[in-house]
Amino acid sequence: MRVTTLLPYVLAAIPAVAAERGQLGLALGNKNPKGDCKTTSDYEADFDAIKGVTTLVRTYSSNDCDTAKNIIPAAKKKQFKVVLGVWSFSAPLRPDYDQSFNEDFNALKKYLPNNEDVVQAITVGSEVLYRGSLPAGKLKDRIIQVVDEFPKITVGTVDSWNKFADGSYNDIISDPKINYFLANGFSYWQGQPIGNATNTYFDDMAQAKARVEQSAGGRKVRFGNGETGWPTDGGTDYEAAKASTKFAEEYWKNAVCGILTWGVDVFYFEAFDEPWKPTSKGDNGEEKDETKWGLFTADRKPKFNTDCPK
Repeated sequence: MRVTTLLPYVLAAIPAVAAERGQLGLALGNKNPKGDCKTTSDYEADFDAIKGVTTLVRTYSSNDCDTAKNIIPAAKKKQFKVVLGVWSFSAPLRPDYDQSFNEDFNALKKYLPNNEDVVQAITVGSEVLYRGSLPAGKLKDRIIQVVDEFPKITVGTVDSWNKFADGSYNDIISDPKINYFLANGFSYWQGQPIGNATNTYFDDMAQAKARVEQSAGGRKVRFGNGETGWPTDGGTDYEAAKASTKFAEEYWKNAVCGILTWGVDVFYFEAFDEPWKPTSKGDNGEEKDETKWGLFTADRKPKFNTDCPK
């Protein structure tokens, strides 16, 4: 599918074409292929591998695996920017949210001062309302707590696109202290065939973006896509969505490159295959493999050409 065929879809929900191209980033895990925690030198090797694609990565924790401690010096050395996570694990992994929040928050208070130049943003929570982990009011309080601690850093949150589109975040978005919102959107997890994946993705992002901008009431906020991607050869299928390196490349060229052209930031999920990961349960209740979602293999080799069409 050619990106130009999506113009009616996008224009219906996005009032004006952005003059500035969106920023591309990659979601980056904090563990090596065997499941051991990454060191600073591991992150440096990661950055060397992906620097031809981007110099921006998004993480999911600050305390777990000493992520903030290890990734910040690597980012400084390799001239990368990072988006750090606070309290980003879902309930099955970290049921004690007070503990996980405090651990991540304390790690940031220890390692972020004097390193603000490499931290592009902080996200608080990950799909909290989608998973029903906390009410919106408590999530808002947590975000503001981090905002007040780090006034020089952009602070926001990440959730599934539909929780923004259905108004669940209206009260959080309307708060003038909170100006960064990332909406996750996976056509794959919606069981879409590759032929309809780009349209589905654009429609999801357009709905989320329109609601965020409406709820902001004219205030300038930054909206982006927190996660999107497609599993490659060796991954598992999900309904009509088929794992395939060929399809992943098609999704990259059409969906990811296309939304960047429209001025929307994208964090592609993910930088590298993660063979250590256990299976995950999809929305249909089936167990699925998440080890083959990388843009690069676990040993840091690219799977396909990532140049966007001119």
